[in-house]
Amino acid sequence: MKNLYAVVVTYNRADFLQNLLDSFSRLGTRPDRILVVDNASSDHTEEVVSRAIAAGGLPIQYERLPANVGGSGGFSRGVELALAAGAEWLWLMDDDVEVLPGAVEALDRFTADYSCMIGRRYDAAGKPFFWQHHFVEALGVFLPVSGDVFRKSEVFRTNVGNFEGMLIKATLARNIGLPDPRFFITWDDLIYGWLAAQQTPVVYVNAFVIKKVRAQRQVDLGLRHLNDSSDLSRRYVMRNRGHVAQYLRAYGKYNRLGFGAGTALTYAKEIVRLVLVERSLKGAGALWQGWRESRTILADSSWQPMPPVVPAAGRRPD
Repeated sequence: MKNLYAVVVTYNRADFLQNLLDSFSRLGTRPDRILVVDNASSDHTEEVVSRAIAAGGLPIQYERLPANVGGSGGFSRGVELALAAGAEWLWLMDDDVEVLPGAVEALDRFTADYSCMIGRRYDAAGKPFFWQHHFVEALGVFLPVSGDVFRKSEVFRTNVGNFEGMLIKATLARNIGLPDPRFFITWDDLIYGWLAAQQTPVVYVNAFVIKKVRAQRQVDLGLRHLNDSSDLSRRYVMRNRGHVAQYLRAYGKYNRLGFGAGTALTYAKEIVRLVLVERSLKGAGALWQGWRESRTILADSSWQPMPPVVPAAGRRPD
């Protein structure tokens, strides 16, 4: 892979970011640049990055945003900067993971055939974490895929993304546009992968490249894991249904009745999460607030999807 840029978005997780940067330093093959986008953190994130830059060894570029624009806004800005700098591949990841030795080489095996891929990951306990999903357009929800998806092949075709190690070619990113900052948090990576899948095969690859470091409370339901959440996340899970519907509309794939059923399923899943993981129903109000906000987004007749990224004058497309 030439001109590989890792785009890392961070917010008030300085120690996790330190761990991630340390894991980059242990790679045999490293990204050509590590672009850290800081969502106006109030902890010692800036100090962590400054020390890493001063130590040398890692090609870090640091961008501190004036305000917290959420993970969606952070990735939007990071991808914008990477494309402007001439990246040919973008490796998108949150701050609470670490990259595993040999990760770049493992992913590179698939880049001759695919322009967008997601490697496998371990959870904080070091166990394989199931996260193979597929977006059901008729319902507007993503559902887990049963069985061993790698039983017959090293790749499994999907139509969603994940910003915990998603690798995407710059030409494809330009065509589908920047990650949509309007999501703020949640649904942004899933839809970014879905947009990519409208143009080219998107695949999970049978290579462990990421480990989740931040431990989360979770309930293992076999086919699906339910992690702990927050009122902010619950609100945006429902609110961003409006943006999901608008993207489906833009591509002629919106089914009003099916999407309504998908919204009911999403609400029910979050209630189950509250009961089984949080053991409380106090977050139900955030779900209701988010649903009401989604109706306003859905009614916005001026809504448009993110536009393609036009190369700067004098720069040839990747």
